[in-house]
Amino acid sequence: MHPEHHDTLGWLLLPKLASRENRVFPMMINLVSFVLCPYVQRAVIALREKSVEYEVSYIDLAHPPEWFQAISPLGKVPLLEVEDQVLFESSVIIDYLDEVFQPRLHPMDPLRRAQHKAWIEFGSGLLVDQMELVLAKDETTFQQRLAHLERELKRLLAPFEAGVFDGDGVFSLLDAAYAPLFMRQELLAEIRVELAGLLPEPLQSWSDRLLARPSVKGSLVDDFRERYIAFFSAKGSWLMQQVGI
Repeated sequence: MHPEHHDTLGWLLLPKLASRENRVFPMMINLVSFVLCPYVQRAVIALREKSVEYEVSYIDLAHPPEWFQAISPLGKVPLLEVEDQVLFESSVIIDYLDEVFQPRLHPMDPLRRAQHKAWIEFGSGLLVDQMELVLAKDETTFQQRLAHLERELKRLLAPFEAGVFDGDGVFSLLDAAYAPLFMRQELLAEIRVELAGLLPEPLQSWSDRLLARPSVKGSLVDDFRERYIAFFSAKGSWLMQQVGI
């Protein structure tokens, strides 16, 4: 733990988030992240599904503190601090959490588990595509990136319809990995109406189910929408210029 975590956050100053459950575990879980990071959200959702107590320490990635630079080999978030050790890369973090805490969220079948891990990695790429869409500085670039994201999202249809994503009605790490994408998609659809139909069925229904879960609803800071819009507006986002139009 770093008591100075909150000393240099500026406008990102936030209280640490903790799960509402009161169960006590022999290890303290501390996630280090940027307040808008979708990848740490995966871990938060998984921890909430497992009723594990945790904390999230937010940093300003534009001005990372020295202690963060010292423990982050890639200079990226999220990090997981546990038992004086540090893990990095979100897929590694959620796999570790799934091995340590019950209930297991990955499928027990080795092949299905490997398929889920592969599609989680694909989902990481979708988050990048989504961010690139929001970062577009003009309408032409926005439309080009929108067409690309739409094509990539349709790649999910075949495995979904083949039952690869089916967890027998049980919430999985795959669900935790895609929920941040769907949460941001819902926000973007509120800003620009043409984005409302970006998710074809049955993906939209999948999104609706995930976004209704308490673990997903509670995985973001309360003023996420305002922070998200402010952050990308400051980056010159064409889309964010449409807010309120």
